[in-house]
Amino acid sequence: MSSWSDELVVTRLDRLGRDTRDVLNLIHECEQRGAFVTVLDPLASTRGEMGHIVLTVLGMVAQMERRFIKERQREGIEQAKPDGAYKGGKARLDHKRIAEMHSGGAGTAEIARAVGCSRMQVYGVIRLSA
Repeated sequence: MSSWSDELVVTRLDRLGRDTRDVLNLIHECEQRGAFVTVLDPLASTRGEMGHIVLTVLGMVAQMERRFIKERQREGIEQAKPDGAYKGGKARLDHKRIAEMHSGGAGTAEIARAVGCSRMQVYGVIRLSA
């Protein structure tokens, strides 16, 4: 007789959460609901006796790796700036249009719809331009 159980499958651990705490919270929630968590690369699961511990360690390693990558990226950007090779990211929102609409009396919801963003983003742009 086979028994079925729910299982959350992710390709890599970094797809499961931003940091170790997120990963552990999600694993805990799955366990509370009677589900298993399986990571495909590297293969690990909460099914076995050591599964929870293995995923915890892998989560900590993944978090450290992300920190190292961000640090190297920051160092590379700082080295590229003086040479003019790094100009920064592309602006995703039209700050000028948001400021003009706001000064013209438009509400945040109206601006958000017109620009295609959230009200929170509009608030952030308004706060920066003030």
